[in-house]
This record gives sequence, structure tokens and C-alpha cells, in this order.
Amino acid sequence: MNYTFQPLTQEQAERIAFEWRYEGDYAFYNMDADEEDLASFLDADERGDTTFAVLETNEMIGFVTLQFESPGTVTIGLGMRPDLTGNGNGYRFLTSILNWIDATYGTCNVCLTVATFNKRAIRLYESLGFTSQEIFMQETNGGVYPFLSMTHEHSKTPNN
Repeated sequence: MNYTFQPLTQEQAERIAFEWRYEGDYAFYNMDADEEDLASFLDADERGDTTFAVLETNEMIGFVTLQFESPGTVTIGLGMRPDLTGNGNGYRFLTSILNWIDATYGTCNVCLTVATFNKRAIRLYESLGFTSQEIFMQETNGGVYPFLSMTHEHSKTPNN
């Protein structure tokens, strides 16, 4: 079963923001953990046409946001529905995103950032060919936290 991608609706954005609740350390990723991020995510004009719902048989399982930095390079932000995380679903989810970007926008280098505590996500990204670039401090969620930037060169995209 392949995932499908469609522009995120306001109803879907609100569901993610107010109903998706991550547990333990991962509560860091709850949308309401940072008021500024929450406001941006809920503002349809700010989301524009660069945030997509990831669907499996019409059920939203995640989202991805694209920011084209330069020709051939896109930075992504992504989230998977909390009940699907930690169960081995990430590989297929992220592979589908990479393949969709390639099919929709052409060959791109893909960049992302991840909180350094999130070893589970970092292992997933590395397994798909992302390489670590640098650790930097970012203000979010009422504090300043270390994040890791990672890059995926398009030639390493798995075909699934």
C-alpha cells in the first residue's frame, strides 16, 4: 500500500495541533509546546501550499512540510501520528516522502533537523542515507536545545 499526499486542510492542521499527543520525552514534539510554532502551523497563509497530509487509504498518518532553500535542495519538517511511532513504521513513511519529493519536484537533496535527544529518529534517518552535518542550538518550547542538521543526497533514495 502506498501513501498519498495532499495539501493539509485546516481541519487536519487542527487535529494534529490539538489531538496528536506524544508521550514522555517525545511530548517535546506536541504542537502546543511552542506557541509560535503552533500559531504558524494553524495559520493557513503561513502554511501556504507547502504542507501536506500523508494518507494511507484516506486516513492521515502524518504530514510533511517543504521549504525549498535553493534549486535542488529542500528542507523538510515531518511528523507521524503518535500511535504509529516507535513501531517500525518510520522507514516506510520516510521512504515514501523521499520518493514522493523525487517524483513530484525532481531530484533534490533533502535536509532536516532533529532534536539531538531523539536517537530513534536519528537512527532512522541514518538508515536511509542521511548524514550528520552540524549540531546547533535552537530556541523553541520555552528554552534553547541542541539540534542536529542532516542531509540526504538524492542518489541514495531507496526505491520502494
